[in-house]
Amino acid sequence: MKASNSPAIFNLAGKCALITGASSGLGRHFALTLARAGATVALAARRLEVLEELAREIVEAGGQAVAVPLDVTDSVSVQQALQACDARFGGVDILVNNSGTASGVSVLEQTEADWDRVLDTNLKGCFLVASEAARRMRAADRPGSIINIASILGLRQSSQVAAYSASKAGLIQLTKAMALELARYNIRVNAIAPGYIDTDMTRGYMATPAGEAMLKRIPQRRLGRLDDLDGVLLLLASDASSYMTGSVLVVDGGHLVSSL
Repeated sequence: MKASNSPAIFNLAGKCALITGASSGLGRHFALTLARAGATVALAARRLEVLEELAREIVEAGGQAVAVPLDVTDSVSVQQALQACDARFGGVDILVNNSGTASGVSVLEQTEADWDRVLDTNLKGCFLVASEAARRMRAADRPGSIINIASILGLRQSSQVAAYSASKAGLIQLTKAMALELARYNIRVNAIAPGYIDTDMTRGYMATPAGEAMLKRIPQRRLGRLDDLDGVLLLLASDASSYMTGSVLVVDGGHLVSSL
């Protein structure tokens, strides 16, 4: 795969990265970014055929990739995915905990089943994958970097997204708690909190009057691009952040510091 022009400190050659939710959106982009930096990437999601297509794209470009079926809400599936990485690559060095879902309804209308679906994927799922990966890193005495994909909605409020916001706030606290416990094993745990990024998930909303109004509240007056996340991802995945753990890095065009 054509290498990026990143400084040597961000080089990930010899590292294996597992990316959950790699079949689309942020996860797909993260996989491509890490592969360009030299990492072998394990692409994990439920849609295996989509993952296999992405793996072929990466391999044809000169990188290394494999598709791994994974349902983050199922502990057996999580164990099987990590075991597959152990068998194929000797273990995982980098975990990007990206799987997520949302629900845009009022708390007055949200059902228990819908709440559980969001929390199970965004919070419980991240816990299951991160804890299993960390256990294997510790057992192998293998340094590691766990990167949880949170959101500015875990740090601020918006209407119609109570379950999503609660799950991302919980993920931020989980990041800090795991960082505290795992530092002694040379396993770093950090989070990226993106603002509104131009993806298939956000594009429809941003075309509505509410989305247009939201855009005006972002100080940079634009949506984030996928590649706006590349720098922070490579920082946390690489040894450039060897003294960082428990950090939450916000990438939002200034949205969080806006009073609007």
